[in-house]
Amino acid sequence: MAAHHETQGVRARGTSDRILTIPNALSAVRLALLPLFVWLVLGPEADAAAVGVLVAIGLSDYLDGYLARRLDQTSKLGALLDPVADRLYILAAVVALGVREIIPLWLVVGLPARDVFLWLLVPFLRTRGYSALPVHFLGKAATAALIYAFPLLLLGDGDSTVALVARVFGWAFAVWGIGMYWWAGVLYAWQVRRLLTTTPPLPRRPRGSRRTPARRGGGAP
Repeated sequence: MAAHHETQGVRARGTSDRILTIPNALSAVRLALLPLFVWLVLGPEADAAAVGVLVAIGLSDYLDGYLARRLDQTSKLGALLDPVADRLYILAAVVALGVREIIPLWLVVGLPARDVFLWLLVPFLRTRGYSALPVHFLGKAATAALIYAFPLLLLGDGDSTVALVARVFGWAFAVWGIGMYWWAGVLYAWQVRRLLTTTPPLPRRPRGSRRTPARRGGGAP
């Protein structure tokens, strides 16, 4: 997905401390649209408008990465905002569609469970001085598949021919997306295991000393 969240260790070439950039603004807009989407689905059940919001979120996800590369506006804030926005998008979509009973409980539980699994690995990374490992391509592909899946599944909530076609394609993207999402999580866990076996732990700090800076930053796949 967006290139500006592919932090590969020390600061990537062109990455800056800037906050006011176009890609960061698009990520912020994406975050702001999520409560609107949830309200549209669960309040007035305005599915057409909710699908429009999801399409806008998906387009902004593409544009922030494209513009970050094109305008050389990669930033450390963008490296944080982009994956956070992706995960909150997935969480908001599965909760809203789950409450409407458009998707089954196993999907509602299965996607957030993968992120909880990865969060449980963070303390192990910190023992080696890492905050996170680089984003994996498979994880970005999984997020892209899910971004396509949710609007289609929402459109598929009906009995018309259009709804049937949308439901078929939506489930195709959803099955591939959740499979790749968990596969990326397993690969990430394997990376953590290799790191723990090949990298010595950080020495314990004397009490009152300054904290040793983390060796790497990035985002889970």
